[in-house]
Amino acid sequence: MDDMTTSSSSELPIWARPEAFPRAGEGWGWVDRRGNRTTCGSFEELAAAIVDDAGARVDLVWTPRHEHVVLPEELPELHPALKEARIRWALWEIDEGRRQMMIFGGVLGLFGLYSLITGNAVLGFGPLGLAVVLFLMLGFFPWYQGRKRLSRARRWQSGEMEVDVEGLRFETWLMQQKAPVTRGLMVLIAVVGLVQLLSPLPLSAANAFDQVDAAGLVKEGGRPADWWRLATAPFLHGGLIHFIFNVAALAYLGRRMELLARWPHVAIVFVLAAWIGGEASAMFMPDRPSLGASGGLLGMLGFLLVFEWMHRRLVPTSSRRRLLAGLLLTAAIGAVPFLPIDNGAHGGGVLAGMAYAFAVFPSSSSARRPRETGVDRIVGTLAIGLILAAAVGTGWMLLKS
Repeated sequence: MDDMTTSSSSELPIWARPEAFPRAGEGWGWVDRRGNRTTCGSFEELAAAIVDDAGARVDLVWTPRHEHVVLPEELPELHPALKEARIRWALWEIDEGRRQMMIFGGVLGLFGLYSLITGNAVLGFGPLGLAVVLFLMLGFFPWYQGRKRLSRARRWQSGEMEVDVEGLRFETWLMQQKAPVTRGLMVLIAVVGLVQLLSPLPLSAANAFDQVDAAGLVKEGGRPADWWRLATAPFLHGGLIHFIFNVAALAYLGRRMELLARWPHVAIVFVLAAWIGGEASAMFMPDRPSLGASGGLLGMLGFLLVFEWMHRRLVPTSSRRRLLAGLLLTAAIGAVPFLPIDNGAHGGGVLAGMAYAFAVFPSSSSARRPRETGVDRIVGTLAIGLILAAAVGTGWMLLKS
Protein backbone atom coordinates (compact mmCIF):
# COMPACT_ATOMS: atom_id res chain seq x y z
CA MET A 1 0.00 0.00 0.00
CA ASP A 2 1.42 3.37 -0.98
CA ASP A 3 1.68 6.26 1.44
CA MET A 4 0.09 8.71 -1.01
CA THR A 5 -3.63 9.07 -0.28
CA THR A 6 -6.01 11.85 0.78
CA SER A 7 -4.35 14.87 2.39
CA SER A 8 -5.96 14.33 5.79
CA SER A 9 -5.23 10.62 5.86
CA SER A 10 -1.65 11.05 4.66
CA GLU A 11 -0.84 13.01 7.80
CA LEU A 12 -1.14 9.75 9.72
CA PRO A 13 1.32 6.83 9.64
CA ILE A 14 0.19 4.23 7.13
CA TRP A 15 -0.82 1.74 9.83
CA ALA A 16 -3.07 4.33 11.53
CA ARG A 17 -5.15 5.13 8.43
CA PRO A 18 -8.61 3.59 8.02
CA GLU A 19 -7.60 2.06 4.68
CA ALA A 20 -4.65 0.24 6.29
CA PHE A 21 -6.97 -2.75 6.79
CA PRO A 22 -9.31 -4.49 4.29
CA ARG A 23 -12.84 -3.33 3.60
CA ALA A 24 -15.57 -4.48 5.95
CA GLY A 25 -18.26 -6.99 5.09
CA GLU A 26 -22.00 -6.79 5.55
CA GLY A 27 -23.46 -6.59 9.05
CA TRP A 28 -21.16 -7.84 11.81
CA GLY A 29 -18.22 -10.22 11.69
CA TRP A 30 -14.62 -10.95 12.50
CA VAL A 31 -11.38 -11.88 10.72
CA ASP A 32 -8.79 -14.36 11.99
CA ARG A 33 -5.01 -14.08 11.55
CA ARG A 34 -5.11 -16.00 8.29
CA GLY A 35 -7.61 -13.59 6.78
CA ASN A 36 -10.60 -15.92 7.04
CA ARG A 37 -13.88 -14.10 7.66
CA THR A 38 -16.76 -15.18 9.88
CA THR A 39 -20.07 -13.35 9.65
CA CYS A 40 -22.17 -12.79 12.77
CA GLY A 41 -25.91 -12.20 12.88
CA SER A 42 -25.78 -9.49 15.54
CA PHE A 43 -23.53 -7.50 17.85
CA GLU A 44 -24.31 -9.93 20.68
CA GLU A 45 -23.10 -12.83 18.53
CA LEU A 46 -19.86 -10.95 17.74
CA ALA A 47 -19.25 -10.23 21.45
CA ALA A 48 -19.92 -13.89 22.29
CA ALA A 49 -17.36 -14.97 19.65
CA ILE A 50 -14.73 -12.86 21.41
CA VAL A 51 -15.60 -14.19 24.86
CA ASP A 52 -15.48 -17.79 23.57
CA ASP A 53 -12.27 -17.23 21.59
CA ALA A 54 -9.96 -19.73 23.30
CA GLY A 55 -7.15 -19.44 20.74
CA ALA A 56 -6.97 -15.65 20.39
CA ARG A 57 -8.11 -16.03 16.78
CA VAL A 58 -10.23 -12.86 16.56
CA ASP A 59 -7.87 -10.39 14.94
CA LEU A 60 -10.13 -7.77 13.36
CA VAL A 61 -13.86 -7.07 13.40
CA TRP A 62 -16.43 -5.08 11.51
CA THR A 63 -19.86 -3.59 12.19
CA PRO A 64 -22.45 -1.95 9.90
CA ARG A 65 -21.01 1.50 10.61
CA HIS A 66 -17.44 0.67 9.51
CA GLU A 67 -16.12 0.92 5.96
CA HIS A 68 -12.94 -1.00 6.87
CA VAL A 69 -12.31 -3.70 9.46
CA VAL A 70 -10.87 -2.48 12.77
CA LEU A 71 -9.31 -3.87 15.90
CA PRO A 72 -11.87 -5.04 18.45
CA GLU A 73 -10.03 -2.81 20.95
CA GLU A 74 -11.11 0.21 18.90
CA LEU A 75 -14.78 -0.44 19.74
CA PRO A 76 -15.63 0.52 23.36
CA GLU A 77 -18.77 -1.60 23.26
CA LEU A 78 -16.59 -4.72 22.83
CA HIS A 79 -14.30 -3.92 25.76
CA PRO A 80 -16.22 -5.98 28.36
CA ALA A 81 -15.92 -9.09 26.18
CA LEU A 82 -12.25 -8.37 25.45
CA LYS A 83 -11.39 -7.87 29.12
CA GLU A 84 -12.90 -11.23 30.01
CA ALA A 85 -11.09 -12.96 27.13
CA ARG A 86 -7.72 -11.35 27.88
CA ILE A 87 -7.75 -12.47 31.49
CA ARG A 88 -8.46 -16.03 30.36
CA TRP A 89 -5.69 -15.89 27.70
CA ALA A 90 -3.20 -14.60 30.28
CA LEU A 91 -4.11 -17.32 32.77
CA TRP A 92 -3.63 -19.96 30.08
CA GLU A 93 -0.21 -18.51 29.19
CA ILE A 94 0.83 -18.53 32.85
CA ASP A 95 -0.24 -22.15 33.29
CA GLU A 96 1.52 -23.25 30.10
CA GLY A 97 4.71 -21.42 31.05
CA ARG A 98 4.65 -22.97 34.52
CA ARG A 99 4.18 -26.42 33.02
CA GLN A 100 7.15 -25.97 30.67
CA MET A 101 9.31 -24.65 33.51
CA MET A 102 8.51 -27.77 35.53
CA ILE A 103 9.49 -30.02 32.63
CA PHE A 104 12.75 -28.34 31.72
CA GLY A 105 13.49 -27.42 35.32
CA GLY A 106 13.34 -31.14 36.08
CA VAL A 107 15.85 -31.77 33.28
CA LEU A 108 18.16 -29.13 34.76
CA GLY A 109 17.72 -30.73 38.18
CA LEU A 110 18.83 -34.08 36.77
CA PHE A 111 21.97 -32.45 35.37
CA GLY A 112 22.63 -30.90 38.78
CA LEU A 113 22.14 -34.26 40.50
CA TYR A 114 24.51 -35.90 38.02
CA SER A 115 27.15 -33.25 38.72
CA LEU A 116 26.71 -33.71 42.48
CA ILE A 117 27.04 -37.49 42.33
CA THR A 118 29.90 -37.69 39.85
CA GLY A 119 31.70 -34.49 40.81
CA ASN A 120 31.80 -33.46 37.14
CA ALA A 121 30.42 -30.03 36.22
CA VAL A 122 28.17 -30.26 33.17
CA LEU A 123 28.87 -26.98 31.41
CA GLY A 124 28.94 -27.93 27.73
CA PHE A 125 26.24 -26.60 25.41
CA GLY A 126 24.79 -29.92 24.28
CA PRO A 127 21.83 -31.16 26.35
CA LEU A 128 22.39 -28.73 29.24
CA GLY A 129 22.49 -25.63 27.08
CA LEU A 130 19.45 -26.81 25.15
CA ALA A 131 17.56 -27.40 28.42
CA VAL A 132 18.47 -23.89 29.64
CA VAL A 133 17.32 -22.28 26.40
CA LEU A 134 14.05 -24.23 26.37
CA PHE A 135 13.45 -23.48 30.06
CA LEU A 136 13.81 -19.75 29.33
CA MET A 137 12.10 -19.51 25.95
CA LEU A 138 9.23 -21.98 26.45
CA GLY A 139 8.80 -21.66 30.19
CA PHE A 140 10.06 -18.62 32.03
CA PHE A 141 9.50 -15.94 29.39
CA PRO A 142 5.92 -17.06 28.50
CA TRP A 143 5.13 -17.30 32.22
CA TYR A 144 6.56 -13.82 32.80
CA GLN A 145 4.71 -12.40 29.79
CA GLY A 146 1.51 -14.03 31.00
CA ARG A 147 1.93 -12.40 34.41
CA LYS A 148 2.40 -9.02 32.74
CA ARG A 149 -0.61 -9.55 30.47
CA LEU A 150 -2.76 -10.60 33.43
CA SER A 151 -1.73 -7.51 35.39
CA ARG A 152 -2.52 -5.24 32.45
CA ALA A 153 -5.83 -6.99 31.78
CA ARG A 154 -6.94 -6.60 35.39
CA ARG A 155 -5.86 -2.97 35.47
CA TRP A 156 -7.80 -2.39 32.25
CA GLN A 157 -10.82 -4.19 33.71
CA SER A 158 -10.71 -2.02 36.83
CA GLY A 159 -10.34 1.19 34.80
CA GLU A 160 -6.79 1.93 36.03
CA MET A 161 -5.33 1.97 32.50
CA GLU A 162 -6.30 2.15 28.84
CA VAL A 163 -5.42 -0.45 26.24
CA ASP A 164 -2.55 0.37 23.86
CA VAL A 165 -4.62 0.61 20.68
CA GLU A 166 -1.82 2.25 18.68
CA GLY A 167 0.68 -0.48 19.49
CA LEU A 168 -1.82 -3.24 18.74
CA ARG A 169 -2.87 -1.62 15.48
CA PHE A 170 0.75 -1.26 14.33
CA GLU A 171 1.68 -4.86 15.16
CA THR A 172 -1.50 -6.20 13.51
CA TRP A 173 -0.88 -4.15 10.36
CA LEU A 174 2.74 -5.28 10.29
CA MET A 175 1.87 -8.97 10.38
CA GLN A 176 -0.67 -8.59 7.56
CA GLN A 177 1.72 -7.04 5.03
CA LYS A 178 3.77 -8.91 2.45
CA ALA A 179 7.56 -8.67 2.61
CA PRO A 180 8.95 -10.59 -0.39
CA VAL A 181 12.65 -9.85 0.19
CA THR A 182 12.43 -11.02 3.80
CA ARG A 183 10.50 -14.10 2.74
CA GLY A 184 13.10 -14.85 0.06
CA LEU A 185 15.93 -14.60 2.59
CA MET A 186 14.04 -16.96 4.90
CA VAL A 187 13.61 -19.44 2.06
CA LEU A 188 17.34 -19.36 1.28
CA ILE A 189 18.23 -19.99 4.94
CA ALA A 190 15.69 -22.83 5.08
CA VAL A 191 17.03 -24.44 1.89
CA VAL A 192 20.62 -24.30 3.15
CA GLY A 193 19.37 -25.70 6.47
CA LEU A 194 17.88 -28.66 4.59
CA VAL A 195 21.16 -29.18 2.73
CA GLN A 196 22.95 -28.98 6.07
CA LEU A 197 20.65 -31.68 7.43
CA LEU A 198 21.15 -33.98 4.43
CA SER A 199 24.83 -33.30 3.77
CA PRO A 200 27.58 -35.92 4.26
CA LEU A 201 28.44 -34.14 7.53
CA PRO A 202 25.10 -34.14 9.41
CA LEU A 203 24.79 -32.22 12.63
CA SER A 204 25.13 -34.22 15.80
CA ALA A 205 23.84 -33.35 19.26
CA ALA A 206 27.25 -34.08 20.69
CA ASN A 207 29.08 -31.59 18.50
CA ALA A 208 27.10 -28.75 16.96
CA PHE A 209 30.11 -27.63 14.91
CA ASP A 210 30.68 -30.78 12.82
CA GLN A 211 30.17 -28.77 9.63
CA VAL A 212 32.05 -25.64 10.58
CA ASP A 213 35.21 -26.68 8.76
CA ALA A 214 33.27 -26.88 5.51
CA ALA A 215 31.72 -23.40 5.49
CA GLY A 216 31.69 -21.98 9.02
CA LEU A 217 33.73 -19.07 10.31
CA VAL A 218 37.06 -20.69 11.10
CA LYS A 219 39.53 -18.14 12.52
CA GLU A 220 43.30 -17.78 12.41
CA GLY A 221 45.21 -15.09 14.25
CA GLY A 222 42.17 -12.92 14.91
CA ARG A 223 41.08 -13.01 11.26
CA PRO A 224 38.81 -15.29 9.22
CA ALA A 225 40.80 -18.23 7.86
CA ASP A 226 39.25 -17.53 4.42
CA TRP A 227 37.48 -14.32 3.37
CA TRP A 228 34.54 -16.21 1.86
CA ARG A 229 33.65 -17.72 5.24
CA LEU A 230 32.24 -14.32 6.24
CA ALA A 231 29.57 -14.93 3.59
CA THR A 232 28.88 -18.64 4.12
CA ALA A 233 28.89 -18.88 7.93
CA PRO A 234 25.60 -16.91 8.34
CA PHE A 235 23.74 -19.67 6.48
CA LEU A 236 24.83 -22.43 8.87
CA HIS A 237 23.21 -23.22 12.21
CA GLY A 238 24.21 -25.20 15.25
CA GLY A 239 20.95 -27.13 15.56
CA LEU A 240 17.18 -26.91 15.28
CA ILE A 241 16.69 -24.46 18.16
CA HIS A 242 19.35 -22.12 16.77
CA PHE A 243 17.69 -22.29 13.35
CA ILE A 244 14.18 -21.63 14.69
CA PHE A 245 15.27 -18.63 16.76
CA ASN A 246 17.11 -17.04 13.84
CA VAL A 247 14.29 -17.60 11.34
CA ALA A 248 11.73 -16.22 13.79
CA ALA A 249 13.87 -13.11 14.39
CA LEU A 250 14.34 -12.63 10.65
CA ALA A 251 10.60 -12.96 10.01
CA TYR A 252 9.85 -10.11 12.41
CA LEU A 253 12.85 -7.79 12.02
CA GLY A 254 13.11 -8.20 8.25
CA ARG A 255 9.42 -7.55 7.71
CA ARG A 256 9.55 -4.46 9.92
CA MET A 257 12.58 -3.11 8.03
CA GLU A 258 11.12 -3.87 4.62
CA LEU A 259 7.79 -2.19 5.35
CA LEU A 260 9.18 0.90 7.08
CA ALA A 261 12.57 1.55 5.48
CA ARG A 262 11.94 -0.28 2.14
CA TRP A 263 13.30 -3.50 0.70
CA PRO A 264 16.84 -2.55 -0.46
CA HIS A 265 17.99 -1.87 3.09
CA VAL A 266 17.00 -5.35 4.31
CA ALA A 267 19.56 -6.95 2.01
CA ILE A 268 22.18 -4.21 2.45
CA VAL A 269 22.08 -4.25 6.25
CA PHE A 270 22.09 -8.05 6.42
CA VAL A 271 25.22 -8.26 4.23
CA LEU A 272 26.99 -5.37 5.97
CA ALA A 273 26.18 -6.50 9.52
CA ALA A 274 27.03 -10.14 8.84
CA TRP A 275 30.40 -9.07 7.44
CA ILE A 276 31.23 -6.65 10.29
CA GLY A 277 29.88 -9.11 12.84
CA GLY A 278 32.11 -11.86 11.43
CA GLU A 279 35.17 -9.63 11.56
CA ALA A 280 34.36 -8.67 15.15
CA SER A 281 33.85 -12.33 16.05
CA ALA A 282 37.26 -13.23 14.66
CA MET A 283 38.88 -10.34 16.49
CA PHE A 284 37.27 -10.71 19.92
CA MET A 285 36.56 -14.47 19.99
CA PRO A 286 39.49 -15.87 17.98
CA ASP A 287 39.67 -19.25 19.69
CA ARG A 288 36.22 -20.53 18.76
CA PRO A 289 34.69 -21.05 15.29
CA SER A 290 31.31 -19.46 14.61
CA LEU A 291 28.24 -20.01 12.51
CA GLY A 292 24.76 -18.50 12.25
CA ALA A 293 22.99 -15.40 10.97
CA SER A 294 22.97 -13.59 14.32
CA GLY A 295 25.37 -10.85 13.18
CA GLY A 296 23.09 -9.88 10.29
CA LEU A 297 19.96 -10.15 12.45
CA LEU A 298 21.41 -8.02 15.23
CA GLY A 299 22.36 -5.54 12.52
CA MET A 300 18.68 -5.32 11.58
CA LEU A 301 17.79 -4.77 15.22
CA GLY A 302 20.40 -2.02 15.59
CA PHE A 303 19.22 -0.41 12.36
CA LEU A 304 15.59 -0.35 13.50
CA LEU A 305 16.46 1.10 16.90
CA VAL A 306 18.17 4.09 15.26
CA PHE A 307 15.87 4.41 12.23
CA GLU A 308 12.68 4.44 14.30
CA TRP A 309 14.19 6.83 16.84
CA MET A 310 14.89 9.24 13.96
CA HIS A 311 11.38 8.70 12.49
CA ARG A 312 9.32 8.72 15.65
CA ARG A 313 5.94 9.24 14.00
CA LEU A 314 6.29 6.03 12.01
CA VAL A 315 6.02 3.62 14.95
CA PRO A 316 4.20 3.77 18.32
CA THR A 317 6.40 4.28 21.36
CA SER A 318 5.32 0.96 22.88
CA SER A 319 6.50 -0.96 19.81
CA ARG A 320 9.86 0.85 19.79
CA ARG A 321 10.34 -0.20 23.41
CA ARG A 322 9.89 -3.84 22.40
CA LEU A 323 12.92 -3.55 20.15
CA LEU A 324 15.00 -2.22 23.02
CA ALA A 325 13.71 -5.05 25.21
CA GLY A 326 14.82 -7.51 22.52
CA LEU A 327 18.32 -6.04 22.53
CA LEU A 328 18.52 -6.23 26.33
CA LEU A 329 17.27 -9.82 26.30
CA THR A 330 19.92 -10.77 23.74
CA ALA A 331 22.61 -9.16 25.90
CA ALA A 332 21.32 -11.03 28.96
CA ILE A 333 21.43 -14.39 27.18
CA GLY A 334 24.92 -13.55 25.93
CA ALA A 335 26.03 -13.07 29.53
CA VAL A 336 25.25 -16.70 30.44
CA PRO A 337 28.76 -18.17 30.70
CA PHE A 338 28.24 -21.71 29.39
CA LEU A 339 26.09 -20.88 26.33
CA PRO A 340 27.99 -20.64 23.01
CA ILE A 341 26.82 -17.12 22.22
CA ASP A 342 29.02 -15.17 19.83
CA ASN A 343 28.93 -11.78 21.54
CA GLY A 344 31.55 -10.47 19.14
CA ALA A 345 29.27 -11.09 16.15
CA HIS A 346 26.27 -9.71 18.04
CA GLY A 347 28.05 -6.52 19.07
CA GLY A 348 29.64 -5.95 15.67
CA GLY A 349 26.32 -6.53 13.91
CA VAL A 350 24.39 -4.15 16.17
CA LEU A 351 26.94 -1.37 15.72
CA ALA A 352 27.07 -1.89 11.94
CA GLY A 353 23.28 -1.63 11.66
CA MET A 354 23.18 1.48 13.84
CA ALA A 355 25.97 3.16 11.89
CA TYR A 356 24.23 2.43 8.58
CA ALA A 357 20.96 3.96 9.79
CA PHE A 358 22.74 7.08 11.03
CA ALA A 359 24.66 7.43 7.76
CA VAL A 360 21.83 6.81 5.30
CA PHE A 361 18.66 8.20 6.89
CA PRO A 362 18.30 11.78 8.10
CA SER A 363 16.01 12.51 11.02
CA SER A 364 12.42 13.27 9.96
CA SER A 365 9.21 14.43 11.62
CA SER A 366 7.08 13.13 8.74
CA ALA A 367 4.61 10.30 9.21
CA ARG A 368 5.40 8.99 5.73
CA ARG A 369 7.81 6.18 5.10
CA PRO A 370 10.93 7.14 3.13
CA ARG A 371 10.97 6.05 -0.49
CA GLU A 372 13.80 4.04 -1.98
CA THR A 373 16.04 5.84 -4.44
CA GLY A 374 17.57 4.53 -7.63
CA VAL A 375 20.88 4.09 -5.82
CA ASP A 376 19.11 2.16 -3.07
CA ARG A 377 17.62 -0.23 -5.64
CA ILE A 378 20.94 -0.79 -7.40
CA VAL A 379 22.89 -1.45 -4.19
CA GLY A 380 20.03 -3.53 -2.77
CA THR A 381 19.95 -5.68 -5.92
CA LEU A 382 23.71 -6.23 -5.68
CA ALA A 383 23.31 -7.22 -2.02
CA ILE A 384 20.59 -9.72 -2.95
CA GLY A 385 22.95 -11.16 -5.55
CA LEU A 386 25.67 -11.56 -2.91
CA ILE A 387 23.23 -13.26 -0.54
CA LEU A 388 22.08 -15.67 -3.25
CA ALA A 389 25.67 -16.47 -4.24
CA ALA A 390 26.60 -17.06 -0.59
CA ALA A 391 23.65 -19.41 -0.07
CA VAL A 392 24.49 -21.43 -3.19
CA GLY A 393 28.16 -21.52 -2.23
CA THR A 394 27.37 -22.72 1.29
CA GLY A 395 25.21 -25.56 0.00
CA TRP A 396 27.84 -26.59 -2.54
CA MET A 397 30.61 -26.66 0.08
CA LEU A 398 28.51 -28.80 2.39
CA LEU A 399 27.63 -31.29 -0.32
CA LYS A 400 31.17 -31.70 -1.60
CA SER A 401 32.69 -32.18 1.87
